[in-house]
Amino acid sequence: MNVFDFQALTIRGEDQALSEYRGQVLLIVNTATKCGFAPQFKGLQALHDKYKAEGFSVLGFPCNQFKEQEPGSDAQVEQACQLNFGVKFPLFAKIDVNGADTHPLYRHLKQQASGILGSSIKWNFTKFLVDQEGRVIKRFSPTTKPSKIESYIRKLLDKSAAHV
Repeated sequence: MNVFDFQALTIRGEDQALSEYRGQVLLIVNTATKCGFAPQFKGLQALHDKYKAEGFSVLGFPCNQFKEQEPGSDAQVEQACQLNFGVKFPLFAKIDVNGADTHPLYRHLKQQASGILGSSIKWNFTKFLVDQEGRVIKRFSPTTKPSKIESYIRKLLDKSAAHV
């Protein structure tokens, strides 16, 4: 299995197969608008804007499991992301990233790339870098600023361009 074998609900409640992103480099992030790391939205959007034309997307998965820092409805989350942070990258419906109701995508991501303290997600803005084949390449901690991930994205995009 790879990331492209999963589907998720968009923030507007539509089913979306992640296979629609096949061939792209992805950065999958569990987000929360009321988190201290929320300013990272701007950095994530900057990466998305800079590399979108080359086959890169940020995918945001809001989550309310960490100190209830994403309490609103999906519509409220979408509005907050757009108004407060200028988010235009794809957002999905709120999910659980830990526990019995963990979204299947996050079960897979955690199996493929454990963190320092095991496989569970420790906080908002944990980031997973996925290559064009849907393989999880690297996991980044919540404290890793999006700009620090750019070189990894660049390498994957360059590798892809070399094969064209």
